[in-house]
Amino acid sequence: MPQAGFARAYLDESTQLLQRLDAEEIERLVAGLVELRDRGGRLFILGVGGSAGHASHAVNDFRKICDIEAYAPTDNVSELTARVNDDGWDTSFSEWLRGSRIGARDAVLVFSVGGGHRELNVSVNLVRALEVARAASAAIFGVVGRDGGYTATVADACVVIPPLFEERVTP
Repeated sequence: MPQAGFARAYLDESTQLLQRLDAEEIERLVAGLVELRDRGGRLFILGVGGSAGHASHAVNDFRKICDIEAYAPTDNVSELTARVNDDGWDTSFSEWLRGSRIGARDAVLVFSVGGGHRELNVSVNLVRALEVARAASAAIFGVVGRDGGYTATVADACVVIPPLFEERVTP
C-alpha cells in the first residue's frame, strides 16, 4: 500500500519544480532546435546512466516526430564499448563526435544530472564532447540538473532543472 499522501506530495513538488523553470530558456532551446531542423543539421544526444535512456528515447522522438536527424552514442553498444576499452571513458563521446564528423550545421544536446565538471572529475566525457562540439562550431543545448555544470557555461541554450531535495538527486 502506498504511503498516504504520496500522490498529493508528488504533484505539489512537481508544480513547485515547474514554476522554477526558466520559460525563456526553454523557448531559446526550442528555437535552436527549429533552426537546426531548418538548416538540415544533425542532433547528437549525449547522456550517461539514466540520461542515456532519455537520450535514446529522444532520438526516437526527434527523428519520428520532429523530422530531425538524431543519434546517440549509447545506442551503439558495440562501438561505445570498443571506444571505452581501447581509448577510455573520458574520450568515448568526443571521439564518437569526431568520427561522426560533427560540423557547424549540427548540434549536441546533453541530458545530465550535473552537466559535467572537469575539476571534480565528474562526467569528463561530456566536457570533452562539448569541447569538440565548440571547436566544430556546432550548437550546444542542455537539459541538466543542479547548477548545470560545464554544459550550462558553454551552451547556446540550457534548461537547468534545480533540485527541490538534493538528497533525491544522483550523486
